Amino acid sequence: MSAPRKIDAPALPRHHAPMADRSDIHDRLAASLRAARKARGLSLDAAAKLSGVSRSMVSQIERGESSPTVATLWALTQALQLDFAGLLEGRPAPGIEVTRASAAPVIQRGGVTIRILSAPEMIGAHEVYELTFAQNARLTSDPHSPGCREHLTVLEGKLAVTSGDAAETLGPGDVARYPADRPHEIAAEGAARAILIVQDS
Repeated sequence: MSAPRKIDAPALPRHHAPMADRSDIHDRLAASLRAARKARGLSLDAAAKLSGVSRSMVSQIERGESSPTVATLWALTQALQLDFAGLLEGRPAPGIEVTRASAAPVIQRGGVTIRILSAPEMIGAHEVYELTFAQNARLTSDPHSPGCREHLTVLEGKLAVTSGDAAETLGPGDVARYPADRPHEIAAEGAARAILIVQDS
């Protein structure tokens, strides 16, 4: 999949103005980001996929070897479901974790808009996506890991699903469950919208 859409970054909070020692800030960022990522069970690859920040950049920030931009930090805090100050302070926001509709990571793939609904720590285990298909758009995928399955629920329109040699056509309310450890495709007949759950074995 391609990288998520660019997210506008907020202004740097006043209490994090450049008065503080730069090396101290880098050390705190490195420790906080690494701790937040590991607490959610995310690999560097998963954090990169969610945030749209390259794996090498995430690694460099965690080692204190890079001076990230505010936009980069904002993308990472969104991926890790932290508030901006929480990244520096090393603690996630307490209580109910909410991803607002406007803040959910979005991936554009051909004519398909893929909105990530699952929590970051579930990447690679139990992923939930909202799929919005433009006219006759297709989502073609290579085989996932052995034993992986997909559960597709059509909300609007019609979708043709293939998994290996098997094929089915679905309408609103229909649910398809199929192996995703082989070549598979979801193709819209017109425009369509669906919920896709990817479940690893």
